[in-house]
Amino acid sequence: MKNSKDIKQIVKSKYEKLAKSGSQCGCSCSCGGSGNISKDIGYSENDLKVAGSANLGLGCGNPVALSKIKEGDTVLDLGSGAGIDCLLAAKKVGKNGKVIGIDMTEAMVERAKLIAKNNNLKNLEFILGEIENLPIKDNTVDVIITNCVINLTPDKEKTFKEAYRVLKKGGRMYVSDIVLLKELSDEQRNNEELLSGCVAGALLKEDYLNKIKKAGFIANILLENKEISKKQYQGIPLESLSVELVKK
Repeated sequence: MKNSKDIKQIVKSKYEKLAKSGSQCGCSCSCGGSGNISKDIGYSENDLKVAGSANLGLGCGNPVALSKIKEGDTVLDLGSGAGIDCLLAAKKVGKNGKVIGIDMTEAMVERAKLIAKNNNLKNLEFILGEIENLPIKDNTVDVIITNCVINLTPDKEKTFKEAYRVLKKGGRMYVSDIVLLKELSDEQRNNEELLSGCVAGALLKEDYLNKIKKAGFIANILLENKEISKKQYQGIPLESLSVELVKK
């Protein structure tokens, strides 16, 4: 397996290109229209209308749809990309709430900022940073959302611990992510396309859930989508897992 520095560089390079081109070939081993991919993973026609150019056809679920975001909440999106989930969350929190997107790819942050400005959203902020080292104060966030991003991080346990740190007591985190149902070969683990496509860095389902619990969360599985393997991942034994995490 490649080292942490190499992994981050491979991921950054891939998503830098996606941000600049606006193409739809991110967390997937196949490419298709962003609308079709997004509908397959849970976005409605209205969601896509709200998202507009923030929809790059990325992700493996719709964490906002599963969340219990309410007006006035402070919401944090880990790996916010071009901002599709942030835009949807911003509608839910209203003028008295706030949505913060964190992404380590500069081009994605710049694209998201421009989209937010064009939509005249004052309750939405995008910050350049790593989700393993969140530039957010302790106990300040009501809800965290993240969509097919934690599998891209080298240190997933640290990411979950950081999320636990910034959440208020009783706060919730809604995760949609790729998990493996069988172990990959060494060749697959070192494949750069599979790495940036959310597969090579993914954990076995049981390992993933154990890291969530080690961070201190109570985990409630909400959805499991095995069909995504055939539609986007060439039959690799994996699924999209949507989980609600609650800070004790």
